[in-house]
Amino acid sequence: MVLLLALIGCRAGRARDDGRIDLGGVGGSGAAADASPADATAAGPFRVLLFSRTTGFRHDSIGTAIAALTELQGPGGYLVEATEDPVQFSADNLARFRVVVFLLTTGDVLDPEQQAAFEGWIAGGGGYLGVHSAADTEYDWPFYGELVGAYFKSHPAIQTASVHIELGDHPATAGLPSPWSRTDEWYDFRANPRAAVTVLATVDEASYAGATMGPDHPIAWAHATAAGGRALYTAMGHTQASYADPAFRRHLMGALRWVAGRE
Repeated sequence: MVLLLALIGCRAGRARDDGRIDLGGVGGSGAAADASPADATAAGPFRVLLFSRTTGFRHDSIGTAIAALTELQGPGGYLVEATEDPVQFSADNLARFRVVVFLLTTGDVLDPEQQAAFEGWIAGGGGYLGVHSAADTEYDWPFYGELVGAYFKSHPAIQTASVHIELGDHPATAGLPSPWSRTDEWYDFRANPRAAVTVLATVDEASYAGATMGPDHPIAWAHATAAGGRALYTAMGHTQASYADPAFRRHLMGALRWVAGRE
């Protein structure tokens, strides 16, 4: 598959005009610090845990999303395990993975002990990818709120809108058209995350009806964790059709590889 060709040679981040590095972010509490992730520099495929538990709204695209990310294992250079069992969030089990994907999760999906294990794993340098309703997850867990970058507030009806790529040399956005016309469920967020993250793409509110965030409407972003890991969130991916779209699949695969430290 040729999806990786556009990703080669892209930078993970860049310096801002104010001297800050655009990828600066979140650290763990130190709990369960022995949950160190698999080595990012190890040869061969890296391991990815797809976590899709829901205790709120459940997307009918979850199965399609899991299938798409499984199909991309070969070209993406990774191996997936999919689960909805929160018991998998233990120090010993998380240590097997380089990346954890919160894939269309909703609601309170981890108990305090499981949260502590995940915080320890992030503190050890683990990578996080959040997809769509990952922002509609764990509102009462401040660590997670900082990791995902912003919480879901509301959305209008599913419709076509224009996405503008703000950082075209990032692996998650390299090779994508700008503007990128696509149909999705366009989230508004409780706060604009721009001050704490590198915005990769925005959605043009003038191109669709019902948006509330204003002219600066981030829709995908990335940042580094204090422990040297990486986190990335994309609000796209509500529809089943998204996971058959080559451009969106490229977006996900580039995001995964960047979060894993392979790009």
